[in-house]
Amino acid sequence: MVHRTARIGLRLTRAQRQRCFGLLRSAGDVWACVLEINAWRRRRGDQPAASYQELCRLLSASGPGTFGELDSSGARSVLRRYCDAWFSAAARRKAGHAEVRFPRRRRALMPIRWYHGTFTITGRQLRLPAARGCLPLHVRLDRLVPYPAGTVRSVTLLFDAGRLGIDVTAELPVTTYPHHARPDPDRVAGVDLGIIHPYAAAGLDDGTALLVSGRALRAEHRLHLADTKGRRRATAARAPKPGQRGSRRWRKTRRRARLAETRHRRRTRQALHEATTTLIGWAVDKRIGTLTVGDPRGVLNQNAGRRHNLRLRQWQIGRTLQILQDKAALAGIRVHLVDERGTSSTCPACGKKISKPRGRVMTCQHCQFAGHRDVAAAFTIATRTPGGATTTPAQPCSGVVTHRRAGTHLPGRGSARRDPRRRPPRSAAEGSLGRRRPAPPPVTGRRSPPVVGSRSPTPVDEDPQHDRSQPGQRWWTPH
Repeated sequence: MVHRTARIGLRLTRAQRQRCFGLLRSAGDVWACVLEINAWRRRRGDQPAASYQELCRLLSASGPGTFGELDSSGARSVLRRYCDAWFSAAARRKAGHAEVRFPRRRRALMPIRWYHGTFTITGRQLRLPAARGCLPLHVRLDRLVPYPAGTVRSVTLLFDAGRLGIDVTAELPVTTYPHHARPDPDRVAGVDLGIIHPYAAAGLDDGTALLVSGRALRAEHRLHLADTKGRRRATAARAPKPGQRGSRRWRKTRRRARLAETRHRRRTRQALHEATTTLIGWAVDKRIGTLTVGDPRGVLNQNAGRRHNLRLRQWQIGRTLQILQDKAALAGIRVHLVDERGTSSTCPACGKKISKPRGRVMTCQHCQFAGHRDVAAAFTIATRTPGGATTTPAQPCSGVVTHRRAGTHLPGRGSARRDPRRRPPRSAAEGSLGRRRPAPPPVTGRRSPPVVGSRSPTPVDEDPQHDRSQPGQRWWTPH
């Protein structure tokens, strides 16, 4: 069994929106109350209240109605989140990471989770419990839940990037296949993660490979960076000074910037999901049951310069690995992480060290091998095991290399790139209406001749320059 989560928007009235924000604020009060209790204990030299059972006893001692409409199950979910964060920080500090801090920051809006049995989903209607004496909260989802009703285990109310949403978590069984199409654990494929190609996979059995291009994803990062810089330059003049409260106009500007940043994150996350779905589909078609993935997180600690550090920050290695492990577990495919050091400078045919290529083509001066650099690295990764030993590979790059592209939904450099729903501006081919000018005064005493332009009453059959007696003299009177 695996757990999957889908985020669904809400269709709310003003009263329902106010109640949702009230619940989130009450959850933030629970979080702040726990932080304050542990601050008091820390000043007195006592042990902190970190266990879930002790925090639940403190919650029951506070009495009903202390935290508004928030019920006890929702408040306990906040306590569970605090316990997980506290014990995670304690384990990392014990492992030697002294820079890790315990949770001490207050949060105005805290996500609330309700578990199975406390909520009800009927079609697109969701019923959330409330405190004793308060009516339950009924909200409408903007789409149907993508999981069967019997598999939903929890729902989480949260506010992210200016939007209220519900995270629905379901417990799903691993995909079952016919006997002839079941993934074989003995069939191994190596996966090389990268920036130019998010995934490069190669199988050892038949020598086939897969290349997923991230050109659209990199273009999205580059265009979003250019938009952000232009927006900051345009709004720098009206930005408030440090310590000064911003105006209503500045708050609207900041809200638009947050919406643009959130839209960028949604686009990149969707592109990563598309790339991972392509990889898992290729593995299922090849009946590959084991993916050996090179772990590139060691390069994050190196200072490679301002530009390359930005590329590494935009890479999102942790999220890529999490999405890959999620989808592989649902498909019944095992994932092993191995060290990828030296895979781009090792010949997959003879195994000898070669100079790292500057381009995308790797050539070996020992055995005259030539092939794609990322595919060759994937073949080398496929021969490694989690313990560090290597296996004998088959003939590398002897099959067909399949090319796919991730992020086909991403908008390119267009007039309406920032918001696809916005109407594009008038094109230059249609012409411009120009600035509105007053009509020329009518000519009295004779028939009005046709005018030339919008600023000159000169007749068409007259030359406006023929009656000049001095250089620069105008024949007509400017207005």
